Amino acid sequence: MDPTGNLRKDIETVLLRQNLTAWQRNFLTDIRARLERSGGQARFSDKQWEKIFEILGRPSNVIAMPPRTVTGRPTPHRVRKSFRLPFGRAGRRLKWRLRNLAIGFLVVAAVAVGQQAFDIGRGQFQSPPAALRGSQSQEFTVTDGDTVHVIGDATGTRLVGFNTPEKFSPQCEYERQLGERASLRLRDLVAHGSARLTKVACACAPGTEGTDKCNYGRYCGVLRVDGKDVGSILISENLAVPFVCGKTSCPPTPRPWCKG
Repeated sequence: MDPTGNLRKDIETVLLRQNLTAWQRNFLTDIRARLERSGGQARFSDKQWEKIFEILGRPSNVIAMPPRTVTGRPTPHRVRKSFRLPFGRAGRRLKWRLRNLAIGFLVVAAVAVGQQAFDIGRGQFQSPPAALRGSQSQEFTVTDGDTVHVIGDATGTRLVGFNTPEKFSPQCEYERQLGERASLRLRDLVAHGSARLTKVACACAPGTEGTDKCNYGRYCGVLRVDGKDVGSILISENLAVPFVCGKTSCPPTPRPWCKG
């Protein structure tokens, strides 16, 4: 059996088809001419063999791969399962997987670095009381009349020295209404003055600061607007009452708004 003659016949048969593109027809014509000129000694690359059998319509997973050098003699022990070397497809697949692994590694590393930075920052806020007494100007939002939330903190900051009515868990409707007024008043003070928040140590037992056993895990701070403590302003307007703690503990929280 002459594989060269069979290949030329297959090419000539396909060239009679009308559905070939101009590129496919020129490609097969060139391959046939090279076979004829070389007398069966033409050499083709793996890519050329792939295109030849693709145009001939032979399935790549069952076709026997001819040797790169086409001769006029049968060449046993050169039969391959596919006309295409398996490494090309496997190599691309491996490259794709390695790229995805690299992207995944970078994402995990970025998350880990961000988490580490967050933990370091939080650890600074939960350091011993001496480190919290420094004056710090912070960006924050108002939660209620005596609580703010510093942007980036995991928990809120309780303002010390006073207590305002509860608007989230009031004991009566009157307390809820006063709580709303105290919250709005604090927002108004911050919006129209120069606010400065200073983190301070909470009045808790040693070793409990930053935990649920100390101020429900919140930080503590003093907020001044135009140099004046907001607590004293709210107390003067009957929107808060004094609430002074000791060094390691606080008295019962005063809530006089629902009595009588």
